[in-house]
Amino acid sequence: MNKPSIEIPILNIPVHPDTMDGRDPSLLRGDPVTGDRYYSEEFAQKEWDHMWTKIWHVAGRLVDLEQPGDFVVHDFMGQSVICAKQKDGSVRSFYNVCQHRALRLVEESASVKDFHCRYHGWVWGLDGVLKSVHDPENFSQGDPCGKLRLKELRCDTWGGFVWYSFSDDSPGLMDFLHPLPEIYKNYPMETAVRIYARKIRLNTNWKFATVNFSESYHTRTAHPQVPPWIDQDYWSARSEIWPNGHGRTVQPMRPSLRDRLPEGEPHPFDDILRMWDIDPGGYPDFDTKAIQGWMDLKAAKRRAWKEKGYLHYEHMNEEELTDSPHTVIFPNVTISFLPDNLIFFRTEPDPKDPSKCTFDLWCMAFPVAGQSEAHGIMTQDLLPVQECEAQTCDFSGGAGIPEIVDSIVWQDMMLAEAQQNGWESQGFSDYYLADQEARVRYFHEVLNDYLEGRKG
Repeated sequence: MNKPSIEIPILNIPVHPDTMDGRDPSLLRGDPVTGDRYYSEEFAQKEWDHMWTKIWHVAGRLVDLEQPGDFVVHDFMGQSVICAKQKDGSVRSFYNVCQHRALRLVEESASVKDFHCRYHGWVWGLDGVLKSVHDPENFSQGDPCGKLRLKELRCDTWGGFVWYSFSDDSPGLMDFLHPLPEIYKNYPMETAVRIYARKIRLNTNWKFATVNFSESYHTRTAHPQVPPWIDQDYWSARSEIWPNGHGRTVQPMRPSLRDRLPEGEPHPFDDILRMWDIDPGGYPDFDTKAIQGWMDLKAAKRRAWKEKGYLHYEHMNEEELTDSPHTVIFPNVTISFLPDNLIFFRTEPDPKDPSKCTFDLWCMAFPVAGQSEAHGIMTQDLLPVQECEAQTCDFSGGAGIPEIVDSIVWQDMMLAEAQQNGWESQGFSDYYLADQEARVRYFHEVLNDYLEGRKG
């Protein structure tokens, strides 16, 4: 089906001046994407040397650091990092290793007064300074207390997340994220409650998620449940990229005009309209309901947000009230910004095997007055609106996470494990991409910029 003839209203939403069209192949150099970058140990080492050590990493949620002494531990490629709340309210980050004999100080996130090494009893303050040792007089080079410090890393916060970087020289967090902090200033990200969290071990390279989330061309085939409530057609969804490597697809949360459910089958968009006191039967035809209903939904949310308890709508614009900017933060974090939810995805490489990775899936809900439960989106279940702990599991061919079977992300992971075999095939030489997939090659070109010293 070609583009529909029905007129679609254009929203007066400003576009950031640094934005480029993510469907424009003229922005690409044409760097080839060969399969070896998905399984080669040599390529994975280059990623560590030139990219992973230059970017910013998410250590955890800021809500986990409420009191001085609260800390989170993040393990990445054989390195372990502590991010700890200080007495002055700041957050500082340190390598998780005692400077005496190299024992890891802590194994998992918790809360402490000081960091105690269980090997020889050395005590490190929250600020990383050595406070006490046994037999301080027995060091010919002098008492190490007050002199030795844990090795510190740069640490910062944005969006309710704690970030750190292995590099002292790369751009600061706000520069690294530019222009996302400005674009998403209307979302109260710090208030989001993590209601579902899994760390899933997968048999595929970490890059599968970034390229998968950089296009919607696969949606109609891989996720047939999506078009009835999110319009991902390339002529409707806006695709954007930025020089730092970040990108997003802004998807209108309305039915696709070229995908129709069978006559008489309940339509998910109808339920959304009813929730905001709009009669789905009041439209003359499906096309009108999809487009005018979408506009009526914006107006209803703007009119009734306070009385219905959706206080986080106060500063949202017309696009943010109803639509979904699915955003990739280079190189490995994706956040789906929904009006009432955030979905956080992150892949991280296996430190030993480039054909394996972990996939973090966090579903977060914005609190709504009078609601104690919220949809997990990916789980489709109502979940308590309260912070939950992350659980680690194996994907096991899809059987390891039964609560999200047949969800969008489950379908993506099933395809990813199958695709790993394709990347390792001698029959694959390079991508042959549609214009709407331009962001896929753009990601690899930004990655090449890091590996070849043009970024970082």
